Amino acid sequence: MGTALQKAAALIFSADRELLNILGTTARVSLSSSVIALLIGVPIGLWLGACRFRGRSAMIVLNRTLMGVPPVVCGLLFYLLFSGVGPFRHLKLLFTVKLMIIAQVALITPIVIGNMETYVADIAPALTETAKGLGFGPGKRFLLLLNECVYPIFSVYLLAFARAIAEVGAVSMVGGAIAWKTNVMTTAIMQYTNMGNFTLAIALGMILMALSLLVNVVLSLLQRRLSR
Repeated sequence: MGTALQKAAALIFSADRELLNILGTTARVSLSSSVIALLIGVPIGLWLGACRFRGRSAMIVLNRTLMGVPPVVCGLLFYLLFSGVGPFRHLKLLFTVKLMIIAQVALITPIVIGNMETYVADIAPALTETAKGLGFGPGKRFLLLLNECVYPIFSVYLLAFARAIAEVGAVSMVGGAIAWKTNVMTTAIMQYTNMGNFTLAIALGMILMALSLLVNVVLSLLQRRLSR
């Protein structure tokens, strides 16, 4: 075990081409999917948290249900949609990075919506009353609400990114874990462990743990800032 850890550390500092390719694919998939999920989820979360309308409760329940969808179920759904017998087979996206990003957006967006809705629901009533008292229209009220949610948005993005970079079920099904093409850190760790290539698997695991630690430290700092 100690020898494997030493070799893994040496592999990280040697800028191994295969390792760099996996890291690059992981960064592309995780950053793209988390940013897209944020752009879609934040406005919907603000709307659900701040507005009161018929069917709101049903939409919140539906979103919370989607938050708990197992990644493999999501992966299966997209596999069926884009496979050779699926309705979107002509797009030829199966086993591509693009479909991996789409599948992760579907998984992460409900998490963004749910977290934003929970936060906004607490502050929206008082903020809306203040905005109305100042004579703000809908547009200015939205901007005011958005301004109050700057730190929660950063926090939610970090959660989305952490979820994206740690996901394995959906991306392995729609991406196929193809070497030099669709292999990300999580799928590569599984693949190389099964192959007996523990050095590369441990190296990827170390990087993944370091990223997880970094995200959690930043989240903790943001939460302290929000609690003040």
